[in-house]
Amino acid sequence: MLELRPNCECCNQDLPPDSKEAMICSFECTFCQRCVETILVGICPNCSGGFVSRPIRPAVELIEHPASIKRVFKQGCKRATVVST
Repeated sequence: MLELRPNCECCNQDLPPDSKEAMICSFECTFCQRCVETILVGICPNCSGGFVSRPIRPAVELIEHPASIKRVFKQGCKRATVVST
């Protein structure tokens, strides 16, 4: 089950569980759409993977399966360095 992390790792913007701005990679690194498009250029700085829109968990399901409250914030967020082989 997705953690639904509460903020953008790059700019620390709040991303509540119903946010349409939240983007995740396959490891659930969470960023806002603005940072993904303008700073990260679609590449996760942690794993070099791509992003998709984070699904919205229905409010009724949040009661039994709440979103994470653990914030992850990395100051100085920058593009991933992609090494080609």
